[in-house]
Amino acid sequence: MRGVIFDLDGTLLDSLGDLASAMNRSLAARGFPTHPLDAYRSFVGEGVQRLAERALPPGKQDERASLVAAYQADYAEHLTHSTTPYPGIPALLDGLTARRLPMAVLSNKPDAPTRHLVEALLGRWRFRAVAGERPGVPRKPDPAAALQLALQMGVAAADMAFVGDTLIDVSCARAAGMRPLGVLWGFRAQEITASGVTTVRHPEELLPLLAE
Repeated sequence: MRGVIFDLDGTLLDSLGDLASAMNRSLAARGFPTHPLDAYRSFVGEGVQRLAERALPPGKQDERASLVAAYQADYAEHLTHSTTPYPGIPALLDGLTARRLPMAVLSNKPDAPTRHLVEALLGRWRFRAVAGERPGVPRKPDPAAALQLALQMGVAAADMAFVGDTLIDVSCARAAGMRPLGVLWGFRAQEITASGVTTVRHPEELLPLLAE
């Protein structure tokens, strides 16, 4: 591998608590039922519109636009309230930096909070490129954004690893011609195991795979 793209939520950062809390506050403010933390494991990962769609009660999809706006405003104020890198991630990034392996981040989270979180919580490491959801660029699993990052990094797609915690990441990697690697500490371990890709249980197991 000559480069690696990481998913953000559920891969580098344990952000589920802040994501769930922001949406639950936004739902409650509108009189809608809230959801337990574990429900958000399947709600997140496909962008904020899909998150709002899944969180809303049946028959209330006409409220989605206002819910998205409220959620984004709330989440922007609480991005790092409980979000932290997963145990072992700092050591992994140190190891990859020492090996001078180019790194990037690609998320389906909107671009602004993606960049803010990387700067605030992962700013001591150099990522060649960081990208979230942006207008005009299709979300994962479409491979377009991943291929753009590979181009920015100067690494051929076939020489790139893509590390993530959901089938969305696996499908994106495969569509881009990259090597998918699944992490089991993230949001959807059962889904990533069933995908048939190489999986790891701890960040330290990634280093030898990425340094092959």
